[in-house]
Order: sequence, then structure tokens, then C-alpha cells
Amino acid sequence: MSDSNWEKKFENAFNIGVRAYQSGERNAGRMFTNRDQVFLSTIGCTAQELFDFVEDYCDAGEPDLATALATAAIRRKYFLEVQHGIPSQFQLDPQELPPKQDEVDGFRWLPRIIAKARAKLRGELDATTMYGCGGDRAFLDSVGITIPQFLQLVWDADQDDRRIIEAVKDSISAVR
Repeated sequence: MSDSNWEKKFENAFNIGVRAYQSGERNAGRMFTNRDQVFLSTIGCTAQELFDFVEDYCDAGEPDLATALATAAIRRKYFLEVQHGIPSQFQLDPQELPPKQDEVDGFRWLPRIIAKARAKLRGELDATTMYGCGGDRAFLDSVGITIPQFLQLVWDADQDDRRIIEAVKDSISAVR
């Protein structure tokens, strides 16, 4: 599937989701057609993941379509290049995430968002956990990094947490 073709389908699904949400639909499985859900699975996305972006966009005005699309693009690339289009059989237990108050080098939330980003890349988030949620956005806004930029950083850093921490520090320095 060409890049522009999947992007158009994703945009269409996002917009369908927005209209459904604004009409009162709150169930990811009913918000998107079977055809939409099959399409989403081909890019490593679930109806719940797209629903979470739609819900936050409708309720909080963010993340917008461009952010959702850029995030999906990174996940799609990881799914196709690293996972060879084969979904993970593992699902992260949200109880295993670092607590919200955990910190590293004075950055509260950073251990948690690193774990969430890694799970997002692998398609292992459970239905109750969103990468890019309000807490993630507040943290990322405070350090001057976008949702997709952080996801790409985590992919690039692989298991090197120190590389991620230093990139966050560098980003803060650039913002100030």
C-alpha cells in the first residue's frame, strides 16, 4: 500500500471517528467499520488506539489529525520493517508500567512514557493504556518534544535509556 493511500485511509477513519464520537459513539469496535479495522490492522494500529486519539481530540482539542497520523506512520514503519507485518502476541499489563510519580534524573513521568512508547512501537498496549494521553502530552510539552518525535527517539535509542534521557535534557536546553 502506497504511503499516500494508507495516509488517506487513516485520515478518513480518523474523520469518521470524530463524527461518530460527536454523535455520541463511545465504543471503538462500533465506531469503525470492519473494513476500517482491517485496514488499521495492516498498519499495526487497533480501533482502540485510533479511538483514543479521536476521543482526546474531541474532548481536549489534541492530539490533532497530523499528530495521530505522524504517530501512526512511525508505528506502521516499525510494524512493517521490524515486525515484518506480524503483530506481537504480547500485551503489556498496565500494572507493570512505572508509576506516574517515578522519575529519572529529575524527570517525573519519563520512565513511564519510555515504557509506553516501547509498547506502542511493538503494538503491545492494552486497551486501557494510551501512548499520547494527557499525562504524556503534558510531559512532552514541558520538554519541547512532540508525541511522534518521542516515539521515534525511543525507536532510535532501542534499549538505551540514557540516550533518551540525554535527548530530553538537550531538548529542554534548546527550548530555554
